[in-house]
Amino acid sequence: MTRQRLVVAAAIVERDDAFLVTRRLDGTHLGGHWEFPGGKCEPDETLAECLLREMIEELGVAVIVCDEEFATSHAYEDRDIELHFFKCELRGEPQPALGQEIRWVAQAELSALPFPPADAELIARLRAER
Repeated sequence: MTRQRLVVAAAIVERDDAFLVTRRLDGTHLGGHWEFPGGKCEPDETLAECLLREMIEELGVAVIVCDEEFATSHAYEDRDIELHFFKCELRGEPQPALGQEIRWVAQAELSALPFPPADAELIARLRAER
């Protein structure tokens, strides 16, 4: 059986020294973990297009996608993830369109929340920037 390989784009949104994070819904891959909002790219979709679409679908808010800050790959038991993190500027106030929790988390508190293993290096980098 071929392993699933996913390309994912995620937003780094910072406001008042806090980062926007969302909690994965129970029953999904890594349910209950916190993450930077975003999602899987569709075929023939650029990373920026993916991120804009996902932010509108998940949080009802448009974003301006800025520079890519970090990219990584991670092998989970059942899938391989290629993950791209972009600095983004919100164009509105995010709302949990899918019933997920959303939270603004101070940089110092990021490591206290359960994040997927693929996010660990980004969180370490964000903490080191302060």
